[in-house]
Amino acid sequence: MDEPGHGLHAVEFEHLINAVSARMHGALDEQARLKLLLDAVVTISADLSLDGVLSRIVAIASSLVDAQYAALGVLSASPNKRLRTFVHHGMDPDLAVEIGHLPEGHGLLGLIIDQPEPLRLHDIAQHPASYGFPDHHPPMKSFLGVPVRIRGRVFGNLYLTEKAGDGDFTAEDQEIVIALAAAAGVAIENARLYEEATGREAWLKATAEITALLSDPTQAEDPLRLVVDRAREVAGADVAWIMSSSPDSSLQVEIVSGFEVDAEMLGSLPVEDALARLVLEKGEPVSIEDVVGAPRALAVSGLPGLPDLGPAILVPMGHASRAEGVLAIAWSRERADHYYTIDAELPARFAEQAALALQVAKAREDQRRLALFEDRDRIGRDLHDLVIQRLFAVGLGLQGAARLSDQPEVAERLERAVDDLDSTIKDIRRAIFGLGALESAGDVQSEITSLVDRAASTLKFRPSLRFEGPVRTVIDADVVPHLLAVLGEALANASRHSEATAVEVVLSAGDEVSLVVRDNGRGLSGAVAESGLANIRHRAEQCGGTFDVESGAGEGTTLRWAVPTR
Repeated sequence: MDEPGHGLHAVEFEHLINAVSARMHGALDEQARLKLLLDAVVTISADLSLDGVLSRIVAIASSLVDAQYAALGVLSASPNKRLRTFVHHGMDPDLAVEIGHLPEGHGLLGLIIDQPEPLRLHDIAQHPASYGFPDHHPPMKSFLGVPVRIRGRVFGNLYLTEKAGDGDFTAEDQEIVIALAAAAGVAIENARLYEEATGREAWLKATAEITALLSDPTQAEDPLRLVVDRAREVAGADVAWIMSSSPDSSLQVEIVSGFEVDAEMLGSLPVEDALARLVLEKGEPVSIEDVVGAPRALAVSGLPGLPDLGPAILVPMGHASRAEGVLAIAWSRERADHYYTIDAELPARFAEQAALALQVAKAREDQRRLALFEDRDRIGRDLHDLVIQRLFAVGLGLQGAARLSDQPEVAERLERAVDDLDSTIKDIRRAIFGLGALESAGDVQSEITSLVDRAASTLKFRPSLRFEGPVRTVIDADVVPHLLAVLGEALANASRHSEATAVEVVLSAGDEVSLVVRDNGRGLSGAVAESGLANIRHRAEQCGGTFDVESGAGEGTTLRWAVPTR
């Protein structure tokens, strides 16, 4: 028979054993999590890609505290302190696409941005700062948020939801995530330093490339086009343009990169009060966070199709005291964070070296043109002094022979030969005068090809191009500027409005000059057809030609512009 109270002692002993066992399991779990945390620190520190580091951090945070969902919101560098990047883990990619727009840092997420302290919640919906989830968003209840700091400054926040087993996040979970956030801050800083170094290297490489290209005597592409396109690419900007200063101190927008522009519009832009003048006067870079809204800021604001620009950097082209132009690079408001990651000195050095290379290229072109002038002058003198004089002497001899001939038929033939020689002498003289006119631009076929090549950067594919007939010889020089402007506008319309995946350009020359631009896009709306194509129609009328459009919903658009040859 058991002693009194023996059964009670056995129960208490069993509870004690269970408690000790639970503590041992808890200790083992804690040791496992600490080991996982140490492994995580090593893992994320080994990655130098910022995107890779952020993805690893959220995945590891989810695993450490058994959270179904994890995310890291990176704060924008702009003063509004919203999220510029939101890296998430645990959500099906298709569901994320269905939800749509990523969080920007409002509501509960914004609370940790404004008050960067750890926050644990039993139920997200019960917090006053919560205002629900968007459509298709999975349900979330438990929550843990921890700020990630870099050198004392908040870089972003770690968000974890849905603790496994429908439980709440514990104080131990919070401490683990705080420790991870501290390690993550170091890894993120290393990745950012690496990306900054990579960015500096990209600018140096671009400077070397531009210098080499402009120093190449065989380089046929427009030097300014090379500079402005490369600057926009390296900066990750949406738009870039170059302004030059003329001897009378007036400013002129020379070239724009990022979208197609009518060349004639560049000359009419009001830039007398542009911020570029301040850059030229000071000889220093100028950075501005709102290039459209600020007074005296934007020289290209009047251009149709201009993206919604936000920040911009303007740098002098050339030495500070002798700058002859300004390079401007600008970002859309949606991609404004690229602006905050760029040291203005990097594009400034690029522009200074590019300006020197442009001067060398210009000097080389001047030498080439001078040599060509001298060569043409020599040819003209030889034609005048030798060929014309000899032809003139032959003509006099034939005239004398005609007068001595007693056969009318022979005399008539000799007179016709003399007339032919006179005509030949006149043709040679016209050719001599023509040698003095040195064309600065290339032939129309090369210019059309160059324009189509440039359009590939905005269309994201290269349009097909076909020439028919004697394009190089038939098209009148007065028609060429109109032709190029029409093609530029047509390609810009295809880029902005059509959502096309293929564009065909056909230029033919015969009794008339005909330009056909055909795309497979969605077709033009009535408003676009009236406003965007009025300039093309006006140019056709100026040249005595015609312009017509064929467009249907989902059937693409065909533009036909034709003018008579002269």
